[in-house]
Amino acid sequence: MMDDGLLSGSKLMSRKCQMTGKKANNAYAVSHSHRRTKKLQEVNLQWKRVWWAQGNRWVRLQLSTKAIKTIEKNGLQAMAKAAGIDLNRF
Repeated sequence: MMDDGLLSGSKLMSRKCQMTGKKANNAYAVSHSHRRTKKLQEVNLQWKRVWWAQGNRWVRLQLSTKAIKTIEKNGLQAMAKAAGIDLNRF
């Protein structure tokens, strides 16, 4: 079986922000003649290693760029607590 980066352990990873839950949005691409074709607006996800001070270690998360900005402003522990996420899983 070929490993193309989508498999993490034995689980299939979805394109979803692990902190905010953001995911793709269905939309229309509208041409000049107003002809509409379906398209998918993907969220801008990045794999990011973030220092978790309370756990005294690095945590690797798949985050949206908006979540990265919010973590830089509020801190990882505060954002994880607000989202109800246990950082010991990562």
